[in-house]
Amino acid sequence: MSIFEVIMLLCFGAAWPFSIYKSYRTGSSEGKSVLFLWIVLGGYAAGFIHKMVYSFDAVSYLYLLNGLMVLADIALFVRNAKRSGKPA
Repeated sequence: MSIFEVIMLLCFGAAWPFSIYKSYRTGSSEGKSVLFLWIVLGGYAAGFIHKMVYSFDAVSYLYLLNGLMVLADIALFVRNAKRSGKPA
């Protein structure tokens, strides 16, 4: 486990609750890129798979938690896009 990996995941992870809250509160998908969200989710998934295969430790849960938050933001993006009549 690297302290720098932990710090990176905590810093990135701290931003997702704000993004999720904004998506939920505004009901808008404006200003967000679903492609970007999928790419970020892919990065977290790759990090989690690496941890599962090569070096499972407590940091694995940070990858999983961050990935779940991005997935929630994607779900809100799709919901908000449908509400506004825009394609997701």
